[in-house]
Amino acid sequence: MPLSEHEQRMLEQMERALYAEDPKFATALEGSGLRTYTRRRVYQAVVGFLIGIALLMAGMVAQQIWISVVGFLVMLGCAVLAVTGWRRAPKPGEQSTGGGAARGQGRPRRSMMDRIEQRWQRRRDEQGQ
Repeated sequence: MPLSEHEQRMLEQMERALYAEDPKFATALEGSGLRTYTRRRVYQAVVGFLIGIALLMAGMVAQQIWISVVGFLVMLGCAVLAVTGWRRAPKPGEQSTGGGAARGQGRPRRSMMDRIEQRWQRRRDEQGQ
């Protein structure tokens, strides 16, 4: 479920406050953990793929079809894990956002209700000041 605009603004304010309070800690938390996790997942998938190849070959040498089938399934599963992990990994210096910016769009699309809610909030803010 995507965050509402109010929640996004609050999150941005908290991020700015964190950067102002402790910039070294904030840069350490910036997303390198996710990159490390996805990189480790891709490496594990590659090792699993190599194990699948070994099982496939062992099944062929031993003339046991089921071992070859298991090896192929292991290879297939690990290939899917590696590809999906590689696609989701954020680029260095890029923040991992779930919005439209991650898909290459300039700005995320808003629904009609979001626009109406934003207009209502603006009117309330103008009347309150």
